[in-house]
This record gives sequence, structure tokens and C-alpha cells, in this order.
Amino acid sequence: MIQDSVVVAVEQGGVEPPAEVSITDFGADSFLMPGMIDAHSHLCIVPGEDAVQAVVEADDGTLLERARTAAAQALAAGITTIRDLGDRSYTTVQLRDELAGNPLPGPHLVVSGPPITTAGGHCHFLGGEAQGRQALRAAVRERADHGCDVLKVMASGGGITKGSSPYLSQYTRDELTMLVDYARSFGMSTAAHAHGTAAIIDATAAGFDTLEHASFATPDGIVRDDHLIDDLARSQIVISATMGFDPASHLALARNSCRTTLEIRQRLHELGAPIVVGTDAGIHPSKPHDVLPHGVADLPSIGFTPIEALRSATGLAAHACGVGQRKGRLIAGYDADILVLADDPTVDLSALHTVRAVYRLGTRVR
Repeated sequence: MIQDSVVVAVEQGGVEPPAEVSITDFGADSFLMPGMIDAHSHLCIVPGEDAVQAVVEADDGTLLERARTAAAQALAAGITTIRDLGDRSYTTVQLRDELAGNPLPGPHLVVSGPPITTAGGHCHFLGGEAQGRQALRAAVRERADHGCDVLKVMASGGGITKGSSPYLSQYTRDELTMLVDYARSFGMSTAAHAHGTAAIIDATAAGFDTLEHASFATPDGIVRDDHLIDDLARSQIVISATMGFDPASHLALARNSCRTTLEIRQRLHELGAPIVVGTDAGIHPSKPHDVLPHGVADLPSIGFTPIEALRSATGLAAHACGVGQRKGRLIAGYDADILVLADDPTVDLSALHTVRAVYRLGTRVR
């Protein structure tokens, strides 16, 4: 039962609703679950062959329109909350505020603004370059002044930026610790982009709330480090595994080619490390903004049961995104963000594609 955008009661059958309640009946063969949550997206980036150049050449108005389109695409797929971890010119802050009181055009947004990076570092084209303690503190204050929810820091290099090496660290452990502490003084959560093993170690020690990618990259490629795997599991830092590809993409066909990556993630899961799906939507043609259901369906490849996979994209993701007190569960007192499916996702995760209806804040948006 929904009232004023909130779930007020959940009954599983056999109870007559009050006479004054308006009833929507999807049939006995329908399945309800919380709306899905994408813990890592880039709404202002169009998933084309040269996504970076498309951002560089676009003006701010164009980026905002692209973000609106991407948000609508995600919502139609049943993604009712998105944590956007990298825009330009605080585009998604504006979009978040547009959508806050209007659920029809898009999901609830948790936003970082431009990620903090070194001069010429990974994703420098988004405008977040800062080096040295004074400049880093100023960058945190700037994001707090703009109303950002989360601080995103490029602790290592990345793959889509020319001249950047994913295995190389961009900041020292002391700098990362300072960034975490200062962000928290403004009430922001923290997310560290960390492909490299050294960056993973430093970001975990610095106390980041989430690790993005956690690829275990070294100069020799992806190398399993069981000691680090144990440390990550003990720390309980949330790992945002950027999974999910358009099945028509060649990358989807090759996603199992790096057995080491899958083995690392499977071992982390076996040890109880919290893993959520953040798709990195937008950065590549294989990553459209409605790709999250494919990412959830990939989780059994690293040992998840369907129920565990669904929790990863709902309740656990809500916690990782800082909205666990109101989203990610279908219980009284939580936001009425609801996905109605034709098939049972606890049996087969492909059911996530059988969408009959989507609700955000109690409003039917599909």
C-alpha cells in the first residue's frame, strides 16, 4: 500500500484492502521488487565510439540534455536511483534538483560533480584537476558548495584517458586520507576510482566508503593478491564492480576472457566482501544507460545466487549510495520505488527485462 510517495504497508495475500483504497491489479503472475540502483554511472556521457571527445566538444546545455535523456532511459528499465560519479560543470547537480520533486522524467540521483584528478590525469577533461593539499581542500569545498552528495577521487589512472595508466596511483595515501576526512566534515560520502593494486591499498587505508572497479591492475596486468583480497574482505569497504555490457557488444562476448578478474571477485564474495553493481554507464558503446539488468545477471558468474544479486542492486546498493534509510527495500516507511515484473527474478535474473511497470515515489513512470 502506498500513500504520499511512501510504502505504508506490505501484504503478501489474504488481506482485504480498505474500501477507500484505489487498487492497481497486475495479476497473480506479476512480481514486485524494489527499484534497481546503479551505483556508478555517467549520465552526461553518451555511450559512443569516442565518448570522451563528445564530452569535450559539447557545451553545458548539451550535456544537460544528454543527461536528461540518459536518466529517462534508465528509469524506463526500472533503475529508480543512480549514483552519478563524474560529470562536467556540475550538470548532474542541476538534474538531481530538477528530478527531486518530479519523478516522471528520471531516477533519484546521488551525485559527485566532476571527479577530483591530477593535472592531465584520468578524466581531467571533466574539469576536476587539483594537486597539492591546498588545492585539494579547495576542490572539496567547491563540491560541498555546489551541494554534491559524494566526493569522487581518481586514486589511480584509467583506461579512457590518453596517457593515463590504470595501474599507476595519482595521489599519496596521506592526500587520500585528507580528502576523506575533509569530505566527511561537509557530510559527503566518498568514492575512490582504483584500478591499480597500490591505489586499492591506499584508498582502503584512507577510509573511502566505496572502491570503484578494484581491478588489481599492475604493470604485469591483472594479478591476484590473496593477502589484499583478505584485507578488503575484513575491511568491509563496499566494492563497486563495474559489470554489465550490452549483449550485442563484442565486450559482452569477451567479458569472461579475464578469468583472474572473475576469480578475484568470486573470492571477495566468498569472504563476505560487500559487492554492488555500478555499471560505469556511458563510457563505451557497450555501456548504455539501461545496462544495469545485464550487470545484475552477470553476478552469478562470480558466485552470487539470484537473491544475492538482487540485494546487490537494491538494499546493498542503497547503503553504498547513502540512501539505505529510505530506498532499496519494499517495507513500510520506505520510498515507493517499485519494479513490477512478468517473471520471477529470484529464479532467473533475466526476468529483470520483463518490466510491466515502474514506480518512483509512488508515481507510475512506466
